Amino acid sequence: MSESQSGFSAELIDYLEGRISFEEFDRLREEREAKQAFASMLGETAEQCSTEEDENEEEGNSYVDDEDDEDYQVDEEDEDDKDRGDEEDEESPDAGDVFALEMELNRENKKMMKERRHRSKLPRALRGLMGEANIRYARGEKEDAILMCMEIIRQAPLAYEPFSTLAMIYEDEEDVEKALQFGLIAAHLNPSDCEEWAKLAEMSLEQGNVRQAIVCYGKAIKHDSTNVRYLWERSSLYMQLGEHKQCMDGYRRILSLLPSEDGHHFMQLSRDMAKSYYESNDLPSALGVIEEALSRHSDLLTDEVINMAAELYIANHQHGKALQVVCVLVDFCGIVLVRAKHPQTDPPLEKEKEGEQQTEGTLEKKNEETTEAEEVTAEEGHVSLPPPVGEVRDVHVPDSVPMDIRVKLIICLIHQHVYSPLDMMLTGLMEQSPEDFGDLYLDVAEAFLDEGCYTSALPLLSALVCSEKYNLAVVWLRHAECLKALGHMEVAVRSYGRVVELAPQHLEARLSLSTLEQQLGHPQRALEALCSMYDAETLAHDASAAQQELKLLLHRSTLLKTQGRLDDYLDSMLTMLAMLLKVAMTRAKVCVRSVIVSGVKHLRLVKVKDHVSDIDDQEAAYQDISGKTSVLSREDWWQLVVQSMCTLCEVRRFKEAELLVDSSLEFYSFYDVIPKRKELEFFGLSAAFLDHNYRKAYDYIRLMLIDTVERPQLWNVFNQVTFKSQDVRHHRFCLRLMLKNPDNHALNVLCGHNALVSGSFKHALGQYVQAFRSHPKQPLYSLCVGLTFFHMASQKFVAKRHPLLLQGFSFLWRYVDLRGPCQESMYNLGRALHQMGLTHLAIHYYHKALSMEPPKLEGMVDDQVDLRREISFNLALIYQSSGNINMARQLINTYCIV
Repeated sequence: MSESQSGFSAELIDYLEGRISFEEFDRLREEREAKQAFASMLGETAEQCSTEEDENEEEGNSYVDDEDDEDYQVDEEDEDDKDRGDEEDEESPDAGDVFALEMELNRENKKMMKERRHRSKLPRALRGLMGEANIRYARGEKEDAILMCMEIIRQAPLAYEPFSTLAMIYEDEEDVEKALQFGLIAAHLNPSDCEEWAKLAEMSLEQGNVRQAIVCYGKAIKHDSTNVRYLWERSSLYMQLGEHKQCMDGYRRILSLLPSEDGHHFMQLSRDMAKSYYESNDLPSALGVIEEALSRHSDLLTDEVINMAAELYIANHQHGKALQVVCVLVDFCGIVLVRAKHPQTDPPLEKEKEGEQQTEGTLEKKNEETTEAEEVTAEEGHVSLPPPVGEVRDVHVPDSVPMDIRVKLIICLIHQHVYSPLDMMLTGLMEQSPEDFGDLYLDVAEAFLDEGCYTSALPLLSALVCSEKYNLAVVWLRHAECLKALGHMEVAVRSYGRVVELAPQHLEARLSLSTLEQQLGHPQRALEALCSMYDAETLAHDASAAQQELKLLLHRSTLLKTQGRLDDYLDSMLTMLAMLLKVAMTRAKVCVRSVIVSGVKHLRLVKVKDHVSDIDDQEAAYQDISGKTSVLSREDWWQLVVQSMCTLCEVRRFKEAELLVDSSLEFYSFYDVIPKRKELEFFGLSAAFLDHNYRKAYDYIRLMLIDTVERPQLWNVFNQVTFKSQDVRHHRFCLRLMLKNPDNHALNVLCGHNALVSGSFKHALGQYVQAFRSHPKQPLYSLCVGLTFFHMASQKFVAKRHPLLLQGFSFLWRYVDLRGPCQESMYNLGRALHQMGLTHLAIHYYHKALSMEPPKLEGMVDDQVDLRREISFNLALIYQSSGNINMARQLINTYCIV
C-alpha cells in the first residue's frame, strides 16, 4: 500500500510491515516533525507546510476540494443536521450525498493534520462509526469491530481511537504482539496519555523488549517530567542494560524531585548512588552525591552515612576532609582533638570566651600553657570546625563511637602523619577479634604500608594471617610485602609461597617469589616459582590469561639466560614467539614440536610438508593474536626475535634459525617495515650459509643484489655462495644483471670468471679487458687477461698460437711487475710456463717461489696463504714425468706430508 493511497507516513508503513523497529520508527517520526517545524519557522504558507500525505491524497481523489469555492463553504452544524436527517430518512443515500460526505471527510482530515494541538483527530462524520465499533466490541462482535476500525483508519489515519480499540480487542484475544503494536501507534497519535505509555512499557517488558520499554517510559516522562515512578522504572531498566551513566542521571532527577520532608528516601537513594559510582570507579561523582546528602539532610546523619563519606574521602586521598567528616559531623559522638598551642596564633583568654559564645561549641581547656581541646558539636543541622591550630597531641574518643568510625579516624591520622595519639586507639582495635573485625585490621595495615610504617603494620597483618576467616591470599601478599620491606627475606619467601598456593594465578606474587629465591641463592626454586599458570586451552580462548603467561615467560627466559641454560631459554622464547607468529607459522608451514634430547624434553622448530591449518579466518586470528600479545610492543617483540635467532646460531641450531626467519617474514608487522625486512633477510642468509643450505642462501643474496649492486660486501658473499654451491645457475643471473648495470666493475669481473670457467674465452677476454681499462694498476686483471690468452693458445684448433702466447706473457710480466716478486707471483708465472710445456723454465720459477716466505696477513692463519704445498706438488709432477723419482719423493715428503 503506497503512502498516497493510505495516508500513512512512510515510516509508519515500514513499521507496520516489519521493516524497521519501534525505536527507528520513533526516531524517523521525530525527525520528520522537526523538519516540518523548521519549515514553518522559515515563513512558508500552510499549504507548503502540510505533509506529503495531504498532497498525495488530494491528487489521488477524483474530485478536488476547493475551500475558496463558495459552493463548498457549508456550515458544519448544518451539515451535521443534514447527515443525521439523511441517516434517519433514507436507508440508501444517493451519489450526491456520498460525494458531500467524502468532501467533508477530506476537509476535516486536512484540517486535523495541520493542527499542532494533540486532540481527537477523528472527523465528526466518522465518530458515529467509531462509536458503533466500540459497541460491537462491547457486545463481543470483535470481527465486525475490527473491520469498522480498519475502515476508519483508512479514511482517518491520524485518529488514535481506532488503534486504541484494536489494541484492546487483540489484548482480549491474548494476541499481545498485535495489541502492543496497535497500542504503540495509538500512543504516538495521542502522546500526552502518560498512563498509556506506562502500560505499553510494561507490555514491552513482558515481551522482553527492554529498549522499547525505555522509549515508552521516556515518552511518558516527556509529558510528565515530575513523575518519580516513571523515572525510577526507566533508571532501573538502564541499570539492567548496564548503561550506568543514564541510570545515574535518572536517579539525580529523582533526587531533585524528592520533597524536603522525604529525607529518608533521599538519604537511602544517595547511599545507593554513591555506592554505584564507587563500584564504577567514579569517585568524584560519588563524593558529589554524598556531599549533597550531607548538606541537605545533615539532621538525618547515621553511622552508615558517616562511614561511607569518610571511606570515599580516604579513597580519593582527601584525608583532611575525611577527618572533618569523622570528627565534625558525628556530633553525638563527642570526639575531642587535643592540639598543641601555636605561640604566634594563641588568642587571648577574652577572645577565646567570645568565640565560645558565638559558635556555641564545646571548647575544653586541657593545659593552659601547651594544649587545648576542641570538641565540636552541631547546631540546627549545620556544623562547622574552626581551623586546626597546632599539632594534634591526643584524641578522646567516647566508647559509644562505632569501631568502623574509629578505624576511619585512625586511617586519617596515619595519613596526616599524626602517630602519637594512635597507641591507645590501636590497642582498642587489637583487643577486638580479627575474625570479626579483620577488614578493619587490613584497612589500618594498608594505611601504615602506604606511609612506609612497616613495623606498625606487621602485628596487624600477622594477626590476620593467623586467623581462619582472613587467612586469604591478599592478606598474605601484604604480609609478604611488609616482611620484604623490613629485610626479613626468608620469612617473606614463605609468605609469598603461601600466596602462590592460595592464588596460583597471581603473577606479581610469583615474580616477587622468584626474585627473592634468586637473591637467596636458590636458582632452581626461582625457576619453579615461574612455572606455567594456565593450560593450552585456556591460553587459546582467554586473552587476559595469555597476557599474564607472556609476562611470566618473559621473566623466566631472562632468568634462564642469566643462569646460562640456553636450551631452556630457547624453549621459553619459542613458546612466546609461537603465540605471536601463530598465523605466520601456518603460512610458512612451520610448527613447534616437543622432542627428547638426552632424556630431556625440549622444543624444536620443524618444517611440516603436509600441514593442515586449523585457522579458518586468518585475518580474525591475526586480530585475536594482536590483542593477546599487546602486553609487549612491536619493538619489544622484534628484540625477542633477534635475540632468539642469535642464540639459535650460538648453539649451532642453524636450521631452526632459518625456519624462524621464514616465519618472521610471513608476519606482516615485520615484513611491512623495510629495515626489519632487510635485517631478517640478512639473518636468513647467514643462517642458510652456516647450515650449508647454499641454494637458499643464493635466493637471499640474489634478492639483495637485485636491490643494490654497489655494495662490494654483497658480491663477496655472492662469490662465496656460488663457489660453495657448485651451481652454474648464477651465470644467467649475472648476465641479465649486467645488461641493466653495464658499468658495474664487480659484474664485469664476475661475468669474465663465469665465461672463463664455461670455456667462452673471447667473452671472458672482453670482460677482463674492460675491467683492466677501468683499473689498470690492479695486478689481478693483468693476470686474468694473461691466463685467458694462455687458455686460448692451448686450444687444439687455433690460427695464431704464437701471438697469443706473446700477448699472454706480456700481461703476465706486467702482473709480476705490479705484484712484485713474491711467492704468489713466482708460483703463477711457473704455473703458466708449466701449462705451456716449458718445464725447464717452470722449474726455475717454482724453486724461486719455494725459497720465498709466505706473506703475513692480519686476521688470517699463516698456513692458509702458504703456497709451498702446491709448488712442491707441481715440481714433483715435473720430476716424476722426467724420471727423477727420488727428487719427486723428497719434495712430497718435505712439504706435502703432515
